[in-house]
Amino acid sequence: MTTYRNIHGRAIQSLATDPTESVAEGQIWYNTTSSTFKSIIASAAWVSSGGLSIGRSAGGGSGNLQNSALYCGGYSTAGIANTEEYGGSGWSAGGNLNTGRYSLRAAGTQTASRAFGGYMPPGYVAVTETYNGTAWTNGPSLNTGRSNGAPAGTSTATLYAGGGNPSGVNNSEEFNGSAWVEGNNLNSGRSGVQGCGSQTAAIAMGGDDPGYVALTELYDGTSWTATSTMNTARGGSGGGGIQTSALVWGGHTGPGGPGAQAKTESWDGSSWTETGDLSSTRNACSGTGASNASAVCFGGDPQIKATEEFTVSANVITAGAWASGGAVNTGRYGVGGFGATQNAAVVFVGRNTPIYNKTEEYNGTSWTEVNNYPISVNDPGGTGTLTAGLGLGGLTPPSIPSFPTTGPATYEYDGTNWTSGGAYTYNAWAAEMAGTQTAAIASGGHNYPMPPGNRNNSAEYNGSSWTAGNNMSQVRAMFATGGSQTASFAVGGRGSPGVEDPIDATEEYDGTNWSTGGNYLTVIKQNTSGGGPQTAGYMAGGTPAPPPDTTTTGTYDGTSWSTAPSLPAKQSMGGSTTNNTSPSNAMTFAGAPGGSTVTYEFTGETTAINVKTLTQS
Repeated sequence: MTTYRNIHGRAIQSLATDPTESVAEGQIWYNTTSSTFKSIIASAAWVSSGGLSIGRSAGGGSGNLQNSALYCGGYSTAGIANTEEYGGSGWSAGGNLNTGRYSLRAAGTQTASRAFGGYMPPGYVAVTETYNGTAWTNGPSLNTGRSNGAPAGTSTATLYAGGGNPSGVNNSEEFNGSAWVEGNNLNSGRSGVQGCGSQTAAIAMGGDDPGYVALTELYDGTSWTATSTMNTARGGSGGGGIQTSALVWGGHTGPGGPGAQAKTESWDGSSWTETGDLSSTRNACSGTGASNASAVCFGGDPQIKATEEFTVSANVITAGAWASGGAVNTGRYGVGGFGATQNAAVVFVGRNTPIYNKTEEYNGTSWTEVNNYPISVNDPGGTGTLTAGLGLGGLTPPSIPSFPTTGPATYEYDGTNWTSGGAYTYNAWAAEMAGTQTAAIASGGHNYPMPPGNRNNSAEYNGSSWTAGNNMSQVRAMFATGGSQTASFAVGGRGSPGVEDPIDATEEYDGTNWSTGGNYLTVIKQNTSGGGPQTAGYMAGGTPAPPPDTTTTGTYDGTSWSTAPSLPAKQSMGGSTTNNTSPSNAMTFAGAPGGSTVTYEFTGETTAINVKTLTQS
């Protein structure tokens, strides 16, 4: 298939908006508005649709639209005259043929079709009929009665090539509006051949009798020319499209029908490429289509009712990138944060020169100051959502005593107010949290009063009280976490005993025990932001050893970490949306250096659109 690169070269377009026309697999562009690279990856598949009322094989199929097809004649328990019309989701009855038969062919549209040839014991028939959307009318007969040839064209400009009577023949005939006229012969006579296109630009594909062939021939209105062969030799296949963009599907590769196929091949005007298979094998099937990206298959042996539609879609893959969002009103670092989406986040407390107790909410565009956190601290834990959040502990200098003697306080946020929750089990600060307001996990942190030493404890919160859980294998504080109470992760952070001792190990919690996960990337760090579920987490910014802060980010799939696009600027000790569903909607805000007001939002979405195949001229 001709690709975007073949036509346009390797240059990358810069566009203010994504293209809506002439998109093709392999196309790459840079969106200057969103500052992201995007590319197209195509996928093709058959999808089941409404079935025929009568299961049958070897009927005649016509129509050039996926939602407007016609199926006439065919074999059920014998040759039949039945006609059915397809509207895109199901079939309805049409007018019966005047002459019942099977192994016939058809060309045209649902409301203007011609059926010709076929077989009905005791012999091959030459009869043709035209359909007006309601009834069939007899027309001029073929010069040679035959079955299973290659059809093409319209009801008034029809082409019929090859076929069997009883063995394969090579002659072709053209209908000129009043009579069938002999045309030039195929290079290779055969039955079981399929075709599509127009009377002056047709394609004949495969065939059998004698032998199964992968031969492809093209017709220019005067003569047939052999071209690239299919990947699979077959007869009794379905097909549709035009001479430069066609599909062939199903068929068989053995005498009498054994070796039935589900394989589909796509023709781009110069070569065949295998594409998405039918859901099941089909011999003696029919169908129609407009191109190699749109077709419908129906019927087949053994007397199949099932209908399948073929579509090609393209995913516009947006390269992930961090973009700036609205500025936090009060610049600070050592903040707490939580949220599930980029338009519903919370930042609370932190420090710059003073220790702040301010809380702000984010709506996707701007931050708004709301009710204050009950105490002024820095480096708290945070998790939950905009309307059901949780804050835990933090550090208050000795001049502002606030900690209870049994451990740091827990506070619950309802979208408006903070209220006291159950006291934390351990006397620690900088413990990190994941989960929800009523099902949270807290772990690690610094000893309180001040270090030396960090903790590896964990505890679970049920919405009212904390219960001690099993310890992590490593002591750590100031690390990234995410997930749920029964499936969380912890990565990076500060070990013991001092400031410049970040660790790279990842641990995973299953609701009972901690186990070792994949190590972080080459840059190990502390004071980092993070979130997301255990199998789709992220980590952003932080402080490596030795400092300074970094822009590096990574994503976690539950087994290993991968490098992700960097932050626009260095950041550490910021807040994040811990409860986001994947890295594609991650967010980090505030932080060091300098008590920052920045907000960074990550984007990397995949959007399905219809692909339009480009052809080279």
